Amino acid sequence: KVGPVGGPQNHDTIAMLTFDATGNLSGSCTTSGMGFKMRGRLGDSPIIGAGLFVDNEVGAAAATGQGEDVIRMAGAHTVVELMRQGMSPTAACRAAVERVAKIKGASAKDIQVCFIAVNNQGQHGAFALQKGFSYAVCNAANQKQLITSEYLLKG
Repeated sequence: KVGPVGGPQNHDTIAMLTFDATGNLSGSCTTSGMGFKMRGRLGDSPIIGAGLFVDNEVGAAAATGQGEDVIRMAGAHTVVELMRQGMSPTAACRAAVERVAKIKGASAKDIQVCFIAVNNQGQHGAFALQKGFSYAVCNAANQKQLITSEYLLKG
C-alpha cells in the first residue's frame, strides 16, 4: 500500500547517526524522495538543520517523513537544540513531533514525520507522528536491536 502523497506509507529516507568509542558523533542521510512528487521538489534530507544535524558538543538528529514540515521548523536542528537544553533524545524527538502536529493542526493525521537522535553520551531515541516507525541500533560488540518508536497520534 503506497498511500497518499506525504502519508505514513509514502516515504523512504535512510539516516545513520553514529557515536564512536572516542565520543565523536557523525551522521548521514539519503532519500529517493516522496513518491509522486512535483517535479523539482526538494525535501528535507539535503538541507543541513532540517533533515540532518550534528553538533559534537550535544548530539545528532535526523528526520524522515514529509520534508516540507520538517524544513519549516529546522527539525533536526530543533531536536539537537532541545537536547542542549537538557532533554533526552526521545523527549527532544517527541517535542519536535508535537511542534509539527501543532503547526499542521487537523491535517497532521494525513502525514508522517519521525525523528531519531543520539546524544553525546551515546543515549538514543526516536519519536513519530504516527504508528509505523522503527529504527535499528548496533553497538561496538555488534549487538543489534530493532526498536519500534513511540508515536503521538493514536487511533
